[in-house]
Amino acid sequence: MRLATPPRRGPRRTHAGLTLIELIVAIAVLAIVTTVGLPNYQRFSARNEVAAEVLRLKTALAKARSVAITRRTQVTLCPTSTLSECDVAGGWGNTLAIFVGNGSTGDAELLRTFGDSRVDSLSYRNDNLPVRYGALGRAGGHFGTFRICGKFEEGARVIVNIMGRVRVEPERPTC
Repeated sequence: MRLATPPRRGPRRTHAGLTLIELIVAIAVLAIVTTVGLPNYQRFSARNEVAAEVLRLKTALAKARSVAITRRTQVTLCPTSTLSECDVAGGWGNTLAIFVGNGSTGDAELLRTFGDSRVDSLSYRNDNLPVRYGALGRAGGHFGTFRICGKFEEGARVIVNIMGRVRVEPERPTC
Protein backbone atom coordinates (compact mmCIF):
# COMPACT_ATOMS: atom_id res chain seq x y z
CA MET A 1 0.00 0.00 0.00
CA ARG A 2 1.26 3.39 -0.96
CA LEU A 3 0.90 6.46 1.12
CA ALA A 4 -0.51 9.34 -0.73
CA THR A 5 1.67 12.44 -0.94
CA PRO A 6 0.01 15.78 -0.78
CA PRO A 7 -0.07 17.61 -4.06
CA ARG A 8 2.49 20.33 -4.65
CA ARG A 9 1.21 23.80 -5.01
CA GLY A 10 4.17 25.46 -6.69
CA PRO A 11 7.76 26.01 -5.76
CA ARG A 12 8.49 26.60 -2.14
CA ARG A 13 10.11 29.93 -1.52
CA THR A 14 12.55 30.55 1.27
CA HIS A 15 13.63 34.09 1.86
CA ALA A 16 17.30 34.46 2.68
CA GLY A 17 18.69 37.83 3.77
CA LEU A 18 19.01 40.23 6.62
CA THR A 19 16.32 42.14 8.36
CA LEU A 20 16.75 45.84 8.91
CA ILE A 21 17.43 45.31 12.62
CA GLU A 22 20.17 42.75 11.92
CA LEU A 23 21.80 45.12 9.44
CA ILE A 24 21.76 48.03 11.91
CA VAL A 25 23.27 45.85 14.65
CA ALA A 26 26.03 44.62 12.30
CA ILE A 27 26.89 48.19 11.26
CA ALA A 28 26.94 49.32 14.91
CA VAL A 29 29.30 46.49 15.89
CA LEU A 30 31.55 47.32 12.92
CA ALA A 31 31.62 51.01 13.93
CA ILE A 32 32.57 50.14 17.53
CA VAL A 33 35.32 47.74 16.46
CA THR A 34 36.70 50.31 14.01
CA THR A 35 36.62 53.11 16.59
CA VAL A 36 38.49 51.05 19.15
CA GLY A 37 40.79 49.18 16.79
CA LEU A 38 41.99 51.87 14.37
CA PRO A 39 44.06 53.93 16.86
CA ASN A 40 45.61 50.76 18.24
CA TYR A 41 46.46 49.60 14.73
CA GLN A 42 48.05 52.97 13.94
CA ARG A 43 50.23 52.78 17.06
CA PHE A 44 51.15 49.19 16.21
CA SER A 45 52.13 50.27 12.71
CA ALA A 46 54.23 53.18 14.06
CA ARG A 47 56.05 50.83 16.48
CA ASN A 48 56.78 48.43 13.60
CA GLU A 49 58.19 51.26 11.45
CA VAL A 50 60.58 52.24 14.24
CA ALA A 51 61.55 48.60 14.85
CA ALA A 52 62.21 48.11 11.13
CA GLU A 53 64.40 51.23 11.08
CA VAL A 54 66.37 50.02 14.11
CA LEU A 55 66.91 46.68 12.38
CA ARG A 56 67.98 48.40 9.13
CA LEU A 57 70.55 50.52 11.00
CA LYS A 58 71.86 47.65 13.10
CA THR A 59 72.25 45.47 10.01
CA ALA A 60 74.05 48.20 8.07
CA LEU A 61 76.37 49.00 10.99
CA ALA A 62 77.17 45.33 11.64
CA LYS A 63 77.88 44.70 7.95
CA ALA A 64 80.14 47.76 7.69
CA ARG A 65 82.08 46.77 10.81
CA SER A 66 82.40 43.18 9.65
CA VAL A 67 83.74 44.24 6.24
CA ALA A 68 86.25 46.60 7.87
CA ILE A 69 87.59 43.79 10.06
CA THR A 70 87.57 41.18 7.30
CA ARG A 71 89.27 43.34 4.68
CA ARG A 72 91.45 45.19 7.21
CA THR A 73 90.66 48.54 5.68
CA GLN A 74 88.55 51.60 6.36
CA VAL A 75 84.84 51.23 5.60
CA THR A 76 82.27 54.04 5.60
CA LEU A 77 78.54 53.89 6.19
CA CYS A 78 76.68 56.98 5.04
CA PRO A 79 73.54 58.16 3.26
CA THR A 80 73.82 58.62 -0.48
CA SER A 81 71.67 59.90 -3.29
CA THR A 82 74.08 59.19 -6.17
CA LEU A 83 75.39 55.77 -5.11
CA SER A 84 78.90 57.01 -5.90
CA GLU A 85 79.75 59.08 -2.81
CA CYS A 86 78.51 60.02 0.63
CA ASP A 87 75.82 62.69 0.77
CA VAL A 88 75.35 63.35 4.47
CA ALA A 89 73.77 66.75 3.77
CA GLY A 90 70.85 64.94 2.12
CA GLY A 91 69.94 63.36 5.45
CA TRP A 92 70.15 59.91 6.97
CA GLY A 93 66.66 59.05 5.72
CA ASN A 94 68.08 58.47 2.24
CA THR A 95 69.51 55.18 1.00
CA LEU A 96 72.36 53.97 3.21
CA ALA A 97 75.50 52.81 1.45
CA ILE A 98 78.58 50.96 2.60
CA PHE A 99 81.71 52.18 0.84
CA VAL A 100 85.15 50.62 1.08
CA GLY A 101 87.27 53.70 1.65
CA ASN A 102 86.22 57.08 2.97
CA GLY A 103 83.13 57.54 0.81
CA SER A 104 84.34 60.43 -1.32
CA THR A 105 84.35 60.56 -5.11
CA GLY A 106 87.20 58.55 -6.59
CA ASP A 107 87.98 56.83 -3.29
CA ALA A 108 84.82 54.81 -2.85
CA GLU A 109 83.96 51.29 -3.82
CA LEU A 110 80.24 50.76 -3.29
CA LEU A 111 79.77 47.51 -1.43
CA ARG A 112 76.11 47.40 -0.36
CA THR A 113 73.03 49.62 -0.11
CA PHE A 114 70.06 49.63 2.24
CA GLY A 115 66.77 51.24 1.13
CA ASP A 116 65.25 54.53 2.25
CA SER A 117 63.93 55.10 5.74
CA ARG A 118 60.18 55.12 6.44
CA VAL A 119 60.21 56.95 9.76
CA ASP A 120 59.40 60.64 10.16
CA SER A 121 62.87 61.68 11.27
CA LEU A 122 66.30 60.03 11.40
CA SER A 123 69.41 61.92 12.43
CA TYR A 124 72.95 61.10 13.51
CA ARG A 125 75.14 63.42 15.54
CA ASN A 126 75.03 67.17 15.06
CA ASP A 127 78.05 67.47 12.75
CA ASN A 128 76.74 65.17 9.97
CA LEU A 129 79.78 62.92 9.87
CA PRO A 130 79.42 59.45 8.36
CA VAL A 131 80.14 56.31 10.39
CA ARG A 132 83.65 55.05 9.62
CA TYR A 133 85.15 51.84 10.84
CA GLY A 134 88.88 51.25 10.89
CA ALA A 135 90.69 48.00 10.17
CA LEU A 136 90.14 46.82 13.77
CA GLY A 137 86.39 47.54 13.67
CA ARG A 138 86.59 50.65 15.81
CA ALA A 139 84.45 53.70 15.07
CA GLY A 140 87.21 56.07 16.24
CA GLY A 141 86.02 59.67 16.05
CA HIS A 142 82.90 58.71 14.14
CA PHE A 143 80.82 57.28 16.97
CA GLY A 144 77.54 58.79 18.13
CA THR A 145 73.80 58.32 18.43
CA PHE A 146 71.14 57.81 15.78
CA ARG A 147 67.84 59.42 16.81
CA ILE A 148 64.80 57.73 15.28
CA CYS A 149 61.46 59.52 15.58
CA GLY A 150 58.30 57.88 14.32
CA LYS A 151 54.62 58.72 14.48
CA PHE A 152 52.55 58.72 17.67
CA GLU A 153 55.53 59.46 19.93
CA GLU A 154 57.29 56.24 18.96
CA GLY A 155 61.06 56.26 18.63
CA ALA A 156 64.40 54.83 19.63
CA ARG A 157 68.09 55.60 19.84
CA VAL A 158 70.79 53.49 18.24
CA ILE A 159 74.14 54.19 19.89
CA VAL A 160 77.47 53.40 18.24
CA ASN A 161 80.27 53.41 20.82
CA ILE A 162 83.95 54.16 20.22
CA MET A 163 84.74 50.47 19.81
CA GLY A 164 82.16 50.24 17.02
CA ARG A 165 79.60 48.21 18.92
CA VAL A 166 75.91 49.07 18.73
CA ARG A 167 73.19 49.18 21.37
CA VAL A 168 69.56 50.28 21.25
CA GLU A 169 67.56 52.35 23.73
CA PRO A 170 63.83 52.17 23.07
CA GLU A 171 62.92 55.59 24.53
CA ARG A 172 61.87 58.28 22.09
CA PRO A 173 64.61 60.91 21.81
CA THR A 174 63.89 64.61 21.59
CA CYS A 175 63.30 65.27 17.92
